[in-house]
Amino acid sequence: MQSFSMIRPDTPARAASSWQRGDAFIAGGTDLLQLIKNDVETPRRVIDLERLNLRQIAVSDGDLEVGALSRMAEVAGHPAVRDGWKMVSRALLTSASPQIRNMGTIGGNLLQRTRCMYFRDTGFACNKRQPGSGCPAIGGENRELAIFGGSENCIATHPSDLPVALLALDAELDLVAPGGGRRRIRLADFYCLPRDTPHKETVLRPGELIAAVHVPGGPVARNSTYLKVRDRTSFAFALCSAAVGLDVDDGVIRDARVAVGGVAPTPWRLPHAEEVLRGRRLDLATLEAAAERAVDGAVEAGENDFKIELTRRTVLRALRAVADQENL
Repeated sequence: MQSFSMIRPDTPARAASSWQRGDAFIAGGTDLLQLIKNDVETPRRVIDLERLNLRQIAVSDGDLEVGALSRMAEVAGHPAVRDGWKMVSRALLTSASPQIRNMGTIGGNLLQRTRCMYFRDTGFACNKRQPGSGCPAIGGENRELAIFGGSENCIATHPSDLPVALLALDAELDLVAPGGGRRRIRLADFYCLPRDTPHKETVLRPGELIAAVHVPGGPVARNSTYLKVRDRTSFAFALCSAAVGLDVDDGVIRDARVAVGGVAPTPWRLPHAEEVLRGRRLDLATLEAAAERAVDGAVEAGENDFKIELTRRTVLRALRAVADQENL
């Protein structure tokens, strides 16, 4: 682990303006410090964001606003989130461990790096860590890796649970740039697929940082769940997860949101499954038909072939869990 210096700005604008090439932002530090210890990240300076006033959890006009430095545990346990954004609360509660949730921040969780062992171990080549060096996961050990959205250069998966729920609910991010300029972007446009540039994971510009997350409310947010399938029940990353929300009126599905995690380089929305659900009766046949469409476009890579059937079953289980709230 190399040494680095630390600076502690007191406003988002100053934090963004402090950034120089080779620097890294740190908040809870639950991921970055591991990467530094393993020499995956080697920043010369670390910009500590702890002094920034970005910890709000508020509901305004029916929408949820969460500051990027809010702790995962705080958001998960907030009464408004538990009642009005159930899949968000559940996604956070199934993340990591209580200790990590007490330290980890919302912004940091959105930017968590892949757990692909080839990326985390500098003894291996990795196009995400060193562009052009190769991807040993393709044809190698890839049980936990992507069946959607990969490329010939990378099949790593995004590890976080929260972004899956946020994607399903059409969340948006407030970003702060050097000089204090701000822009808002849809989470659906925030992450980048690997294609020819697997090292480029988001559309963040140099020095930009996440200030807040905005999540629309409504029936699909209230009548929702997050289901995570993993090798053990604590401190394990998803082999597959599903965020599902349904707006049901008189037995008919007016709106549906379905997204999955643990199976793609980004949180992955399932529009074909949603199309099957909208406008149809809420019954088992409808849910099974939607689950069949959940794996449209999936690509096997060897050891991860089982994820196709696992995704289908995980989506169906999550749909049935939400339907049970409607007394199916």
